[in-house]
Amino acid sequence: MLKIMHRLINNTGKYKGRIRASYLTAFLKGIMMKAPLILCFLCISYFMQGRMDKIKCIYLGIAVLASVILQAVFEHASNVLQSATGYMVFADMRLRLGDHLRKLPMGYFTEGNMGKISSVLATDMVFIEENCMGVLSELVTFIISQTLMTVMMFVMDIRLGLLSLVIVAVFIIVGNLMLKTTMKHSVIKQEDSESLTEEVLDFAEGIGIIKSYNMLGERSKRLTDEFEKSCKESIDFEVAYGPWARALYLTFGIGTALVLALCAYLFNMGEISDVYMVGMALFLFDMFVSIKSYYSQMARLTVTSASLDRIEEVFAAEELKDEGNKELGDSVAGSDIPEIEYDNVSFGYTEKDVLKNVSFKVKQGEMTALVGPSGGGKSTIASLLARFWDVKSGSILVGGEDIRNVSLGSLMDRISMVFQRVYLFQDTIYNNIAIGRPNATKEEVIDAANKARCYDFIMQLPDGFDTVIGEGGASLSGGEKQRISIARCILKDAPIVILDEATASVDADNERAIQEAISELCKNKTLLVIAHRLKTIKDADQILVVSDGEIIERGDHTSLMDKKGTYANMVNLQAS
Repeated sequence: MLKIMHRLINNTGKYKGRIRASYLTAFLKGIMMKAPLILCFLCISYFMQGRMDKIKCIYLGIAVLASVILQAVFEHASNVLQSATGYMVFADMRLRLGDHLRKLPMGYFTEGNMGKISSVLATDMVFIEENCMGVLSELVTFIISQTLMTVMMFVMDIRLGLLSLVIVAVFIIVGNLMLKTTMKHSVIKQEDSESLTEEVLDFAEGIGIIKSYNMLGERSKRLTDEFEKSCKESIDFEVAYGPWARALYLTFGIGTALVLALCAYLFNMGEISDVYMVGMALFLFDMFVSIKSYYSQMARLTVTSASLDRIEEVFAAEELKDEGNKELGDSVAGSDIPEIEYDNVSFGYTEKDVLKNVSFKVKQGEMTALVGPSGGGKSTIASLLARFWDVKSGSILVGGEDIRNVSLGSLMDRISMVFQRVYLFQDTIYNNIAIGRPNATKEEVIDAANKARCYDFIMQLPDGFDTVIGEGGASLSGGEKQRISIARCILKDAPIVILDEATASVDADNERAIQEAISELCKNKTLLVIAHRLKTIKDADQILVVSDGEIIERGDHTSLMDKKGTYANMVNLQAS
């Protein structure tokens, strides 16, 4: 229990001092909780010994009132120092998690970790924040209170004190056995929570496909199975915890009865006074309440331990190294439009390489197109330029500088990306475009929308640029979303553009508008284009045919058609 408490405190960062300060208030609160009992014992002893007078009565009454007031004051101070701090701790932790996630390679998000991230944010952090941060000072209070009660037993009679120690030891043994059982089930319970979150996300994101293929029954069954599995594990957790909880209550009851029996025996033998016997009656039913309450919090803390495991697992994911201290603009001599060079680049998502010794140059202000069969490595080549992953061997140079020596912030300031799959945030259209350059003026945002051929349809919306679009841009068509994403890139005005051909899956009208928007975007830029419709890259300065992780052909459209190789076959196939 103490290890879990210590581990929880270690995660409070700069707020450790406030948490530790709450121990003092918890210590004082623990004393004040038992003070009224001790004062009542003094009062009764004065009456029974005939020593009570008016002054003592007034003083004892004031002392009882003061102890109750001080208990409330110390409890409030403890809440301010600890419970309120818990919310600040996890507010900071969520910000740190966001900062950590943005530095992770894209592979982390494509390897089935979305459920884990969602579960950590929505379940683990919330559980600890709401259920456990306020418990720490209570646990300290329980320890102090139990210590005071045991000391009082030694004051009354050493034999009563020794019996109390034995019963406390039994509580500790039962509690530790309960800890082992609940810890195992807590880990499984939280893993099931993650699995359930993953299935819910999968079901929600794929609901269109599920309905169109009439798979609601099958997918609903999978989701239902996950709910039932989670429910079963929650019940199993309670079933495993239940016998130990009953054992605690039995220990409490039997322990209380044994102390009472020993006290009665000693009183009959004349070895303790009637004053102590009455005092025992006062203390008896509060004797082991504190340690029972201490271990009753165990289920909560074991879930906390499992939650901390999962939080720490996400934070332990290795970040892309961002140790570069060079600014990209400093290394581009005489031009704001940098040259790009891939020098013997190899890369693999696992042990198997998907790119093998890829080398090529994209000259300043020129367009290089990547074509080839699906799965050949085109998107991987483009993603490595944006450092979604780091190369396994070789290097990528921008303006003559290895991008690993450049800060990520500087690199991303120089790159704009337009992909087929567009994501827009649940916000106004204006803000979605302004993401490209947050400090842009309203006139610049409107000008970018005009150049991207999306101004007209935006003005037809109910609130124009202030129209709030659904999450992911759900309320817009594919072509409209694409043009807004291009407007965002035009506003950013980065010298390098990575373009995953945006017209591959839109209608003819949208294709023309998007092509016009892309033409505006690409003026005076260094372009790396992933081409699907080969007619759109006939004017490229360089075309690279990528297959099985290697460049098998290179040249312009005319020279590649003359070779009558893979590229020529692809063009003829599309034309037919």
